Amino acid sequence: MYDSQNKCRNSNSALSMELTGGFVAIKTPPPHLRRKLARRPISSTIFFSIATFDSTRRATLSQTLQSETLETLEWPSLCKQLSAFTSTTMGFSAAQNGRISLGRSPEESRKLLDQTAAAMTLPGPLDFSGIEDLSRIVDSSVAGQLASISELCAVKRTLGSAKELFEQLKELTSQDGESSGRYLALLDIMRSCNFLSELEQKIGYCLDCTFSIILDRASEDLEIIRSERKRNMEILDSLLEKVSSQIFQAGGIDKPLITKRRSRMCVGIRASHRSLLPDGIVLNVSSSGATYFMEPKEAVELNNLDVKLLNSERSEEKAILSLLTSEIADLEADIKNLLHRILDLDLAFARAAHGRWMHGVCPDLISENCDYTTESPLSIDVEAIQHPLLLATTLRSSSDLSPSEPRSLNPLNEGDGTMDSAVYSAPSNFPVPISIKIQSATKVVVISGPNTGGKTASMKTLGLASLMAKAGMYLPAKRQPRLPWFDLILADIGDHQSLEQNLSTFSGHMSRLCKILEVASKESLVLIDEIGSGTDPSEGVALSTSILHYLKDRVNLAVVTTHFADLTRLRESDAQFENAAMEFSLETLQPTYQILWGSRGDSNALSIAKSIGFDDKIIERAQVWVKKLMPEKQQARQSLLYQSLMEEKNKLESKAKRAASVNSDIMNLYRDPQ
Repeated sequence: MYDSQNKCRNSNSALSMELTGGFVAIKTPPPHLRRKLARRPISSTIFFSIATFDSTRRATLSQTLQSETLETLEWPSLCKQLSAFTSTTMGFSAAQNGRISLGRSPEESRKLLDQTAAAMTLPGPLDFSGIEDLSRIVDSSVAGQLASISELCAVKRTLGSAKELFEQLKELTSQDGESSGRYLALLDIMRSCNFLSELEQKIGYCLDCTFSIILDRASEDLEIIRSERKRNMEILDSLLEKVSSQIFQAGGIDKPLITKRRSRMCVGIRASHRSLLPDGIVLNVSSSGATYFMEPKEAVELNNLDVKLLNSERSEEKAILSLLTSEIADLEADIKNLLHRILDLDLAFARAAHGRWMHGVCPDLISENCDYTTESPLSIDVEAIQHPLLLATTLRSSSDLSPSEPRSLNPLNEGDGTMDSAVYSAPSNFPVPISIKIQSATKVVVISGPNTGGKTASMKTLGLASLMAKAGMYLPAKRQPRLPWFDLILADIGDHQSLEQNLSTFSGHMSRLCKILEVASKESLVLIDEIGSGTDPSEGVALSTSILHYLKDRVNLAVVTTHFADLTRLRESDAQFENAAMEFSLETLQPTYQILWGSRGDSNALSIAKSIGFDDKIIERAQVWVKKLMPEKQQARQSLLYQSLMEEKNKLESKAKRAASVNSDIMNLYRDPQ
């Protein structure tokens, strides 16, 4: 938590200020400086700077807490699960690294859901096979690094494939006739793209991507240079063929041999017959020393010209590659925008395939100003949802396919982009489906019940479902889930103990809760596990009660788990609180993992201890203590104790009065004889 007071000083260190709650408090300067400082008015920019600093700090804190919550709710694991259904390296990398964007507004999240729904109902698959991630090529081009022929060809292929992708999409949507409007969300992704056809044509005109060479027509100078070099090589080859034939006829070699050594054309000749080439230049010798590779005197000028033309050719090729590289650098924004649109399209189809794999349904995101009375009294109405990460385990075992094997499982990309229906298995009863029903007037839900009963898992399921809806993903539930759009989903789950920061478990929780309270808004979802635990129970209950009352007026919804029975009584005095309990079967002594809305849960610690095998005497003695310590009997015990104390007080006062009377009588008797 940032300190509530941050000290600032002006450039002369003469005037000190304190930042408290966004206001500046001016400390009185030393006497000898008051007169001087009185002439220096405080600039209004100071207040603007402080407000900007506070806003920036809050935004940074929000981002940090949100990132930590994503880890807590295992969002990266769900993104990796989604990566199995991507069709491009860009989509796979984004999902693997947890870079699946969440809608920044209700409208944006609904747009993502519309894209998923459109991809779900598209008549056929799309072929993403020609798409490559050009980000590295573009970045290196901008940095001034020369793009290679293979990299330029990758750009050409991707640009062409992107255009074909859009044409495929238009063709598939046109096949559906009157229902083509439902695919507008997908078409809109690519509709306004610049497919950079001119750049694609330039690369195609200059390069032959089949053989990875630069074509003669790439430039006039290159064509002339190559033409001259070709003529020179024809003359040189003719000369060397003649010389090599003469050496062969003279017995200087077993068969005519023309080769290249040290970038110069030469002939092979036996060491014993090197005299056949007077004034010839020895370029190399075989490993045995028996053969010399010599350049005839007549070939020296022709070889020199070839080397010169070769260098000119390479310089011109480099100039052509440089020109194409600069074209890519100049079009950086357009290329990256196109890649981003392709990524959006890929992820839309990945979400659709993932939703079909999990038998998901499209959630209904409600806005903050929704009229619940006319639509539904529930702000959250989710029927039989299953935790997607736990559900994946069952789906993998039933289908013998694993989302952790990304390129093989993808039902929308089996090499040619065709869909494989074999990956979609039947619905499973594991994990146990739970229903989440929260009234629109409810601001705080207190979940109680036994350990291992599913309180934390249920809370995580709600958090993960909210994230999935924000990201445009389908939920593994029945009917159409209904839930609000949350700007921030903030969770305090797990142990925040820190040896480095000298924080105990309780201090770690309190530190995080303090940060959450600072950044949460009217559109936020706050999830707190075992609130107030790790300290004295009475103080924990008091602090927890205060925190929950604070949250109810400042967030969209707060869901907390607890073992404190006192927190479940908040509902009695405030309708904005709601209770929920995790069901526990006393017959099997096992949790059912079902949520009982409006109920209070017992921890069932003694039942669990008995099922584990504790001695019966220990259990019986514990039951006696439970009866003594039950909260509903505390008031009666306090009344009895008070009554007993008052009776004892009255007895003592009566005895004191009698003693005083006796003492008085004795003193009177003592005085009378005298």
